[in-house]
Formats: sequence, structure tokens, C-alpha cells
Amino acid sequence: MQLRKIPVTVVTGFLGSGKTTLLRHILQHAQGKRIAVIVNEFGELGIDGDILKGCGIGCEVDAEGNVGAERAGELYELANGCLCCTVQEAFFPVMEALVERRDQIDHVLIETSGLALPKPLVQAFNWPSIKNSFTVDAVITVVDGPAAASGQFAANPAAVDAQRRADPNLDHESPLHELFEDQLSAADLVILNKIDILDPADRAGVEALIRGEIPPHVKIVPASMGRLDLHALLGLEAASEDNIHLRHDHHGADDPDHHDHDHDEFDSVLVTAPVARREQVTAALEALVAANTIYRIKGFAALPGAAMRLVVQGVGRRFDSYFDRRWTDAERTALSTADGTMQSRFVLIGEDLDGAALQQAFDAALASAAGAQHAANPTGSGALV
Repeated sequence: MQLRKIPVTVVTGFLGSGKTTLLRHILQHAQGKRIAVIVNEFGELGIDGDILKGCGIGCEVDAEGNVGAERAGELYELANGCLCCTVQEAFFPVMEALVERRDQIDHVLIETSGLALPKPLVQAFNWPSIKNSFTVDAVITVVDGPAAASGQFAANPAAVDAQRRADPNLDHESPLHELFEDQLSAADLVILNKIDILDPADRAGVEALIRGEIPPHVKIVPASMGRLDLHALLGLEAASEDNIHLRHDHHGADDPDHHDHDHDEFDSVLVTAPVARREQVTAALEALVAANTIYRIKGFAALPGAAMRLVVQGVGRRFDSYFDRRWTDAERTALSTADGTMQSRFVLIGEDLDGAALQQAFDAALASAAGAQHAANPTGSGALV
């Protein structure tokens, strides 16, 4: 019988700070470590979970990088609920399932939503049925360096506020800076992310801001795209559940009068279309953001002649894209139109979004971007991507 406690790493931070990118980096460099992943995100379509499957988590991957059938018990996606506020309903059943598979797991990664408060989640590891099997190896807080330097703490503060108001399970409402401070106060390690777009003076200012919210022994590690040595991320042995009650928080995790609030809804809609070039889809999505209240965009583009799928993510008007893996045969079949052209799919999260109107606007923006590209390059030469 295996008696060791399984280490758990909790990754927290605001929307767009780079949590999923960090997890993807960890999974790509796991070196045989058997890792179970819990992802908590808003929306019916688990884009973050699908991105992680591109690393092989939860799926069979052959020697050429082709992703096949899903493997049960490696990736758990918890949608439509802030995990820190639905611990008993959402989190506990997953941990029970992991206990049943403990001899097949070396480590657990939990990616919280952008609104999560780490303290109540870590406190749950003191429940007897969990405490005997798991320990919190570390709470890692990812900070968006440029956003913090601007005083907003998140790349798009309105997106964080919209998530707060949209989640009926959310039982904490407070200013952005208080959420930022609570995520830092629970940290055993802070990753100052996106330093490649942060000048030295701003970086020093953000580090000073962070240092004022964390104990002296907690390290601040700079990073770009989450590229860090795994020895700096896993195996920290903080046992955070033993001292989390000593961490300051603004949100009444220990307050018996803490109660639920009502929140307005916001929208998550899907747009699809065939696309020809990376620049075309980015330009079209930027046009949608400029004309609508869209906070977050996630999705996959199928480019002609490209065997790999293109992951596209946007926060506000800032977009990143990269190829993560080959399309599966099942995906090609599901996304192909009658003439064999593959459709690209993008989830848009925001307020007052009309799905039909956005689809029409997306089609028009793609056509406009294609026309601009043709005018700039009438011969059609150059790479498709």
C-alpha cells in the first residue's frame, strides 16, 4: 500500500496572467512524471483543458506527436464556478477520485480560475479524507508584469470584474487590488511573468509592490511564457495547508458571517469560419474586440497546408498564437465542411454578446483582412502562417 502523500501544486493568478502557459510548460517537461491536472475555467467549452491535452495530458500521443484517444483520470475540467467558492461541490469529488488512483499519480496540478482565492482551497486540504492522501507542495501565484506595472494588476480589469459578476457560485466581491493581495498572500512562490515586455524600471517597481505583500522567504522568480526549470516549480514541500490559516486575506475565509452575493450574467459565444492565414484571423479578432465588449478570446485555427493546429489566445487587444500539436482525424472530420475545408473555432467571453451578430461580423472581418492581405501581396506568395 502506498502511504506517501501526493504533492499538489496550486497555480493561481488573474485572467491572462499566463497560468495555462505555465502548466503547459510543466507538462511538456515532466520527464515521465505522472501528473493529474484539475482545470477550473469559465465557459461551457474547455479551451484551457484542450490546450493541455495538446501536451499529451489525458490523451494517448504517438511517437510523431499525434494525439489519440483520451485517457481517463488525468485531466479534470471544472467549468462555470469559482473553485475556491465551490470546494465541497466541485473539488471534493475530484479529490476522492484521485485517491482511488493514487498509485498511478506522482503529482497533481490545479489551475484555478482568474478569480480564485487560494486560501479556502488550500484550507480544504486539512479535511481528514484529503489530508491523509495529499499535501500542498506549493501555491504558485502568476503575476502579469506589464498589467501590474500599469496599476491594473490584470491585463483586462473589466474581464476580471465581469467574471466576478457572472459567476452565481462566487461568494466574494471586492476591488481588484484586494484579490491581487489575497492571491499574493497565499503564495509560496511568485512568478513575475512577461518580463520580456517589461522595462527595468517597471520591473523594479512591480517587484517592490509584490515584496510588500509576501513574507521575506517567498521568492519572486522572473519568467517569460512560463519558461522555468521544473526544479524551481515542483518539489518545494511547503505543506501550505499547515500554515495557511496564518496568511492574511480580505475575503473572510474564516468569517462565519461570510455569505453569497448575486451577480449578473455575461456571455460566452462561439464563432467559426475557415481562415487562410495567421495574420488574417488575428486581424479579424482584433476587429471584433474593437467593436464589442469582449474580454477574453480562446480558440484553435486550422490553416491551409498546416498539419498542426494553431492555438490563439487574446486578452483585451493583446493576442498570442502558437502551434501546439497535430490535428486528430476525429477533429478533422468534425471540423470539415462539405468541400473539405476545416473550420476554425473561437470562444468569445464578454458582455452583451449576440452570437449571430458576432458570427456575421467575424465573417466580414475575415473577408476584409483577406482583402487587405491580397492588396499588400497580390501574387499570393509567402508563407500561409
